Amino acid sequence: MTGRFEGRTAFVTGGSRGIGKGILQLFAQEGAQLAFIDLDEAALSETAAELEKQGIRVYARTADVTDAAEVESAMKEAFETLGSIDILVNNAGVIRDNLFFKMSDSDWQLVMDVHLKGSFNAARSAQKYMVEQKYGRIINISSTSALGNRGQANYAAAKAGLQGFTKTLAIELGRYGITCNSVAPGFIETEMTRETASRIGITFEQLIEASVSTIPAGRSGKPSDIANAVAFFADEASSFVNGQVLYVAGGPKN
Repeated sequence: MTGRFEGRTAFVTGGSRGIGKGILQLFAQEGAQLAFIDLDEAALSETAAELEKQGIRVYARTADVTDAAEVESAMKEAFETLGSIDILVNNAGVIRDNLFFKMSDSDWQLVMDVHLKGSFNAARSAQKYMVEQKYGRIINISSTSALGNRGQANYAAAKAGLQGFTKTLAIELGRYGITCNSVAPGFIETEMTRETASRIGITFEQLIEASVSTIPAGRSGKPSDIANAVAFFADEASSFVNGQVLYVAGGPKN
């Protein structure tokens, strides 16, 4: 353990599985206290138990990021339990993929609400504590889909919106010792991409193979790849890195 985040509290939305869980695990290894919320109660309890077995101080509860009151309550309880809110990672996400002409109102709105409204709710709650202590790190999880991706008009628009949100928060909150940056993953092996394979009628292995064929690094991404990028932005030493979008995709993205 390097202790890079010793004495810091990291709050992660959608932390029970996939990328969110990978982020929590890295923060745990480097000494942080952990708070996370998720809608999946079973996965949340399982992840919390795993972390607590490692001797990590953990606050975890089910909460819907689209509900401002639930997020506010969870943030307050995490602060009172752990003593600070130093790092926020807006990771909670959903997909409702479909070609544009087939996309329903509800598929569009759910994706907008979870990614954009959810990140707004969490950042607005967290910044109050960060401004008070004159220190904070906000990291929003975007995607290479922000650059456009067939069948993802809703997801692409939401993830591009997060990049604009990131840059604006960087401008407004920088004077308080708070930075805001974004990590944009490419293809990462998670439950979400496994569900994508099922939806399009191929095996997960076939989806991985097809994806790797287009990645210059010659491999698919893992949650730990995203966690490492998040940790860079979350580091106290990264205080002059602000309003940036880092594509973590095994190759360049334009």
